[in-house]
Amino acid sequence: MEECPSPIPDARPDLYDEIGRSSDATRRADSRIEAQIRAALGGFCPVVNVGAGTGSYESACAEVMAVGPFAEMISRRPAGNAPVLQACAEALSFDDDHFDAALGVLAVHHWQDWRLGLAEVRGVVRRRIVLLTHVFVGDAFWLLDYFPAIPEIDVGRMPVLDAIAEELPGARFDVVPIAIDCEDGFLCAWWARPEAYLDPVVRAGISFFAGMSGVEARVDLLRDDLASGRWHERYGSVLERDWMDFGYRLVTWDMPVQDVSVQDMPV
Repeated sequence: MEECPSPIPDARPDLYDEIGRSSDATRRADSRIEAQIRAALGGFCPVVNVGAGTGSYESACAEVMAVGPFAEMISRRPAGNAPVLQACAEALSFDDDHFDAALGVLAVHHWQDWRLGLAEVRGVVRRRIVLLTHVFVGDAFWLLDYFPAIPEIDVGRMPVLDAIAEELPGARFDVVPIAIDCEDGFLCAWWARPEAYLDPVVRAGISFFAGMSGVEARVDLLRDDLASGRWHERYGSVLERDWMDFGYRLVTWDMPVQDVSVQDMPV
């Protein structure tokens, strides 16, 4: 099949190849986030993991079918991971009610049409949908002083929680704390390790940097402030925290229970 187009405006054709290669080094499951996802799934099986990437969080599920559109990501999946189908979220080729649950970990913003993707997911799931997504709420993040374009990119790609609630009425939104030693290398994971953002490998594993202009100049500002001690003067107090709330939310939504009328009941 052809790969799905990138949702990132003006992205290079090989963008997701680069992210896929970097994911080996920087993107792996954080055990605390994984435990939160496992609890949200509630033991429902089988699970379809939509936008699965390299499958970092699939051990939270006992039985998984992974779905992802990008060949490089699929090729990087470790041996023994769940079987994978190359497909877009907006065109899932499964029977109705085929899975008990669906999972999407930091994936919705990579869908071309997230509402259509959710509609597809609802069609193939019987019981529950669990999504990890992100909005800029909660604690202020010092990185935005160096990369002020990030919120604008976020607004253009990440669905706001109110919009998700419209599509998934009655959904629960739980805070996902980001620990000081977070093991997964997504955007806000390095909040207590600012030197990590100087590393091009770390940045390559974070799609926000892909569509941003002037990245190297902004990195130089951070590098200079770290070298001079200015960063620690301005932001060093965050290192006294064990975790931060940067707006990562675990969305849990149960499929509506179908009413069974008396005439439909077996006799």
